[in-house]
Amino acid sequence: METIEIHLPDNSTIQLPAGSTALDLAARISNRLAKEAVGAKINGVVKDLTTPLCQGDTVEILTFDSPDGQAVFRHSASHIMASAILRVRPHTRLAIGPAIEDGFYYDIETDPPLTEEDFPAIEAEMQRIVQENAPFVRKEVTKEEALRYFESRGDVYKVELIKDLPDSTVTYYQHGDFIDLCRGPHLPSAGKVKAFKLLSVAGAYWRGDERNPMLQRIYGTAFPSAKQLEEYLRLRAEAEKRDHRKLGRQLDLFSFHSVGPGFPFFHPKGMVVLNALMEFWREEHRKRGYGEVRTPIVLDRVLWEQSGHWDHYKENMYFTVIDDRDFAIKPMNCPGGMLIYKSALRSYRDLPLRLAEVGTVHRHEKSGVLHGLTRVRMFTQDDAHIFMTPDQIQSEVTSLIDFVDSVYAVFGLEYSIELSTRPEKSIGTDEMWNTATDALKNALDHKGVAYKINEGDGAFYGPKIDFHVRDCLKRSWQCATIQLDFAMPEKFDLEYTGADGERHRPVVIHRVIYGAIERFFGILIEHFGGAFPAWLAPVQTTVIPVSPAFEEYGRSVLDRLTQQGFRVEMNCSSETLNYRIRSAQTQQIPYMLVVGERERENDSVSVRHRRKGNIGTMTVVEFLQRLQNEVQSKALDTA
Repeated sequence: METIEIHLPDNSTIQLPAGSTALDLAARISNRLAKEAVGAKINGVVKDLTTPLCQGDTVEILTFDSPDGQAVFRHSASHIMASAILRVRPHTRLAIGPAIEDGFYYDIETDPPLTEEDFPAIEAEMQRIVQENAPFVRKEVTKEEALRYFESRGDVYKVELIKDLPDSTVTYYQHGDFIDLCRGPHLPSAGKVKAFKLLSVAGAYWRGDERNPMLQRIYGTAFPSAKQLEEYLRLRAEAEKRDHRKLGRQLDLFSFHSVGPGFPFFHPKGMVVLNALMEFWREEHRKRGYGEVRTPIVLDRVLWEQSGHWDHYKENMYFTVIDDRDFAIKPMNCPGGMLIYKSALRSYRDLPLRLAEVGTVHRHEKSGVLHGLTRVRMFTQDDAHIFMTPDQIQSEVTSLIDFVDSVYAVFGLEYSIELSTRPEKSIGTDEMWNTATDALKNALDHKGVAYKINEGDGAFYGPKIDFHVRDCLKRSWQCATIQLDFAMPEKFDLEYTGADGERHRPVVIHRVIYGAIERFFGILIEHFGGAFPAWLAPVQTTVIPVSPAFEEYGRSVLDRLTQQGFRVEMNCSSETLNYRIRSAQTQQIPYMLVVGERERENDSVSVRHRRKGNIGTMTVVEFLQRLQNEVQSKALDTA
């Protein structure tokens, strides 16, 4: 065969000489694409650009603009960092070095341990490796050959990995004199990594197991250009300022304690925000015909076996024994919702039945992944279970998409959508999964919204639509989800009486909008930088008398605002006026009302905004109306 036909993502085809590589294909399409290409997806599998193509292959050329392309790029950068570390510290033992979101890391063992003071020397060596521009060469050897090689180098961690591999052949990659056990894929050469930065060093147990040795994890990031790296570092610095763990302490919202790792303690001001979020949540659910329920936190093992959680989720659950019976603390609210549905005879006239639950759940997370409010062991889900007839699926899903959209708009959150399909560990028949997946696709297509397929990331009982919100720093957070389930009604033998008088099986939607409320709270803290809009702010206004002589008038202003339901404080400390204003700004209080002689005479207040400073004098009635309008409209811009 002198030529081969290659299929492109847009369904067009292109003819290439037999033996052509993915890079040849990129060059045929355009010189610019060949220059920007970092890898290729061949028949759905990400591979090196040097991979030879075959007749009929479907090929997508990957650039840094795609998540797969970024993974290839940064995985190569992790190898460059590892080779640089070995040049600086030749006796280092390497473990693993994958790409991660926004960067990469490599786990190493070295003595003495590396510190951030070592980063400049490593970065300088990385720069030399990039300038050498050695190609990344993929090699395939037998398992025995690989073992002999890495044993001869004393790479105990690589040897352990090789022994656990099921295949008889092993792949490794070489650039220059550096060889690493690796499946790849990688860039064509090291010279493509134009901009990089080492970020931090942390401890990490080998293979995530506390019983194994503690290694050092060196984090870094890499980009094709210095401009992209500079923008990333700017956003990263802003993210550090907005870190919800830091702001949580500064604003007195929540805390964590050694007696409960992963279990947050919410302070009065934090509860104000949480309660405001839930009041809004309940109001929106009442409008849409939901009934609120509550189910127990601890339930018999038998229930979790019936639901499938015992077989598919046991490693994430907590257990206890009561009266010689095994019980589990619920990791999800779903089985309780099934039992409520089953507590009465249901007719098609009762459907759709929308049951909402603000339910606290517990999941066992490894200590190494805990992170403030965004990764905890106890959290509350704003769950709902919607029971419906099969012909109601599309209308319910489309209305839920509108519901999520309207809620996120209130917080100024943009989002993208993914359709997650059947995972490896799942329950239910092929027919159930195909029907459920098609139903979600049809609803999305009917709405005309953009979405991408996330293969194999569905819940164990059904496919789902995931909403990934983007905060003001362009970070993505998976929050809302709509999960369609044919399997759980089967497991719990749920029924309804149809118009034909016969018994039928309902379909269930599992749905959250905030997701984990604690996590959503943490996201909002960082999104707003602690400066919550007035309707959410723990303290909406502080009254600041210019001297003790005006405290009585200040107290009357406070009382009038408080009687109207606003959250108000008064600062009568002996500190200077400017200090008290700065203190209120530090606490991100939306408004400061300064009162003195002129304000007392005119029943007015001098209004300062936390960011825009003095915005003028208003009567108390005028300010009341202003604040009332902002709170009722849930305005984002408070000035």
